[in-house]
Amino acid sequence: MKKFAEIFAKNAHWVAEKLASDPEFFKKLAAGQEPELLYIGCSDSRVTAEELMGMHPGEVFVHRNVANLVVSTDNNLNAVVQYAVEHLKVKHIIICGHYECGGVKAALQPSDMGQLNSWLQTLRDVYRLHREELDGIAESQAKFDRLVELNVIEQCINIIKIDHVQRAWYQTGFPKVHGWVFDVRTGKLINLGLHMEKVFSDVRSIYDLKPNQQ
Repeated sequence: MKKFAEIFAKNAHWVAEKLASDPEFFKKLAAGQEPELLYIGCSDSRVTAEELMGMHPGEVFVHRNVANLVVSTDNNLNAVVQYAVEHLKVKHIIICGHYECGGVKAALQPSDMGQLNSWLQTLRDVYRLHREELDGIAESQAKFDRLVELNVIEQCINIIKIDHVQRAWYQTGFPKVHGWVFDVRTGKLINLGLHMEKVFSDVRSIYDLKPNQQ
């Protein structure tokens, strides 16, 4: 209960700070949101989306799950993407992984993890797809870091398979998809410099949904 008391005290302080700098802050916040970014990141408590980007309330639509996965059967993720793309009309989707990710580490050390097994299967599939490269990395930390990066890349590919994203692409050219990694050891964001339009063109014959669109 002491922790809760601290939280509410800090909330009161935050409210006072916001009102001191802008008396209309919460009135504006209540009026609606127009974020240009959808951020899909990890649930890890060390990786807070708005704080690490220096963004403010209303600027980023956020979805987080264990190991920042984009799973086709995840209704939660699909609802977030559809709302962000069709209603908020975000211009950019960011998949952000992070070094020292517990979910990624679990994929490197297969074991029975109960309910987590089905969720981590997607990560283990990433390992399987890139096994030759990963098994060629002798140093364990470098291997761990590389799987974090490869996971981000694969989740970016999974995003462009989603029908809501493809429809928006054909209609407006947006959203653009970006792959980032947050380095918890330095605090820096790393842009992986992906070119998802080229990636989609390479796999378009497999994943293109345009023929089924109205």
